[in-house]
Amino acid sequence: MYAIVRESIYDTAALEHGQARLDEFQALHAGQDGYAGTIVVELAPGRWLTVNLWSSADAASAALPVMVPAVQRLLEPMMARPSEMIGAGRVVLTDLRRS
Repeated sequence: MYAIVRESIYDTAALEHGQARLDEFQALHAGQDGYAGTIVVELAPGRWLTVNLWSSADAASAALPVMVPAVQRLLEPMMARPSEMIGAGRVVLTDLRRS
């Protein structure tokens, strides 16, 4: 498993009206080959830490041609500033369970 970790700062007013954008983005994301899940932690209002999980680095890379334009169209209009990639790499431990 492979993970990509990003921090995003959103305009909280834009988020209040942006659930349809978030839902559309998540549906596109989940439809990509090799997608294994996402964890989003709200560190503060509008400040999100996102961990995207993929079956492999190749799967994550293969999704970029679809996901980059989706980020630009759906998420960036709600952001207070561009998201920052914290890092990416092999997942060495997880005990996540589906509920």
